Amino acid sequence: MDFTLNPDQAALDGAVERLAAAFSSKPTEFHGFALLSDALEQALLEAEFFDIALIPEFGPLSAAIAVERLARLPFTAEFALSMLLRPQLHGDWPRPLAIVERGRPSRFLASAKTVLIIDEHSVGIAQLDPVHVESVDSLFAYPMARLKGAVTTVALSDTEAANVLKWSRIALAAETSGLLHAAIASTVEHLSLRKQFGRPLGAFQALRHRLAECAVLAGGVRWLAFQAASTADDSDAALAAFHAQDSATRIVYDLHQMFGAMGMTLEHPLHLWTYRLKSLLSLLGGRGGQARAAASTTASSPAPATAP
Repeated sequence: MDFTLNPDQAALDGAVERLAAAFSSKPTEFHGFALLSDALEQALLEAEFFDIALIPEFGPLSAAIAVERLARLPFTAEFALSMLLRPQLHGDWPRPLAIVERGRPSRFLASAKTVLIIDEHSVGIAQLDPVHVESVDSLFAYPMARLKGAVTTVALSDTEAANVLKWSRIALAAETSGLLHAAIASTVEHLSLRKQFGRPLGAFQALRHRLAECAVLAGGVRWLAFQAASTADDSDAALAAFHAQDSATRIVYDLHQMFGAMGMTLEHPLHLWTYRLKSLLSLLGGRGGQARAAASTTASSPAPATAP
């Protein structure tokens, strides 16, 4: 598939890059987990980037590219669901968005105005009153909260629910790609500067091989996410989400090993990406859920025509 950007998309990509540049460094005084930025949220609102997918010249692919780039920042905000899922919802549902699965704590729920509640056999949507939410202490580098009591939702049809799951998977894959690439870039910098036996750690072949494998896996996550955003195909979305969660499991382990004890300190920004990734591993049923969805959608797709 050709992902060459047209002039409009290239101009948008440059605008997102310029906006992101202002938020590319972790504040030296921050030694916590969830590094939120109201300024990033405001900048995205003022630039109207949350509506990228609705503009014909840009579409969902440009939105996925923007999500992937923004996920590389040490700062975070609720942009993935807003950019990729919200444009697919029927009706005017306000952002930020959050997804609650089977009553578990959810990221960005404390600030969400719209919540999607996914149970075993249904998906519902509701505007959220803050009184129904309580914050949860967490090691994940996202703000986490849970619902207090039941919330009255509008039940989605099977078709609408399937569409929500599809675009949630695409958003998951795009965000995971950005987090993986940022974590790998941080590790490359560390291995280039840290020396052992008089040589940079990155000069040792064993580390180079493992890091190369991480880069290959992360590259696959990126291109599968972009393909799913471009085709809007259920099978592509499930495969992209599966590869994202499967690859993140392996890459996070390797990167923390390469950092040693340094990767477990709050002074270093690695956890801002890897601990976000850990929170994404169980979303939408985890790898098992994505594998079942991929098998189901692939089996139900029409077989390709054969040449006579």
